[in-house]
Amino acid sequence: MELKDALMAIDLPAGLDAATRLDRLTDLATPFAVRTAVTLRVPDRIAAGVTRLDELAVACDADPAALGRLLRYLVHRDVFVEVAPDVFALTDVGELLRDRSGGGHGAHLDLGGLGARMDLAWAGLPHAVRTGGPGYRAVHGRDFWADLDAHPDHRAYFDALMLSQQRITAPEVATLYPWSEVRHVVDVAGGAGGLLREVASRHPRLRGTLVDRPEPVATAARTFAEHGLADRVEAVVGDFFAALPAGADVYVVSRALTDWSDDHAVRILRRCAAAAGSAGRVLVVEVLPTEPYVPHLSAYDLQMLVLVGGRERGVADNVALAAAAGLTPLRTWHGTGGLTLMEFGVAG
Repeated sequence: MELKDALMAIDLPAGLDAATRLDRLTDLATPFAVRTAVTLRVPDRIAAGVTRLDELAVACDADPAALGRLLRYLVHRDVFVEVAPDVFALTDVGELLRDRSGGGHGAHLDLGGLGARMDLAWAGLPHAVRTGGPGYRAVHGRDFWADLDAHPDHRAYFDALMLSQQRITAPEVATLYPWSEVRHVVDVAGGAGGLLREVASRHPRLRGTLVDRPEPVATAARTFAEHGLADRVEAVVGDFFAALPAGADVYVVSRALTDWSDDHAVRILRRCAAAAGSAGRVLVVEVLPTEPYVPHLSAYDLQMLVLVGGRERGVADNVALAAAAGLTPLRTWHGTGGLTLMEFGVAG
């Protein structure tokens, strides 16, 4: 669940007095103004030719005067341009707000979607800091994963987000690792199947099994069938805190450990080690922190804490988790942008 591109450190220009810097750090008006414009689909309507304030108000079912106040506030923040009295256009920033694809800014910022629930979970940060566990439940009444199960539209958004990330990393994973050595791979918590689809498509002698919760498994099964992989790749319902299908050559845990506390991550790796046995291997795939997406510069590490109780980890941290699970490091491969593949075997 990595939204690093949207979580850059705040850049405060030099020379600002302390009060102004504090105002910049604590502003909520601008974030909610942008989100309200997205929720009302103002950028989409302007792009479709509805540019006059009175027409926009009708299309958005909004009060014209209140909508005008919102738009002019955002004009002064380079989201819109008032090209003539009561006529508005998009800036390049406003154009970004039209993207409602998986991982798109429009989808993430809509106050009716999962992205907004993730953002509002920041109100649970005091709980997370006091307890060391996630704050999402304290805000929304159920934990993040249960919330996905309870809302199919949120699950669909999350699956689309994961697929958008896998489109970036999966081709490298399919290239970097020596898959010619592998006959059967199990993708543990493989989500909607983007990684396993890429690996199996590039390596036609490989058999694959994806294990995850019922909703992503259904999506992954459709994905495999649509790409002609159903004869070699299956998706099965399972839980990485319970027994996994045994006897495969490699068990992949891709970009999942970040979502869990150290204790939970060790439990996941122990299940992988038990299923792999002495002959198998466990492959941990992570996008490790690289500047500017490192703890204390980026908000991502704190976001993992507040959402799911997870954290960012480096190679040494992952090796320590693996050792606690009875695994020993074998080989490591490095891709671009911090992508790292860490292979482990069951300790003798």
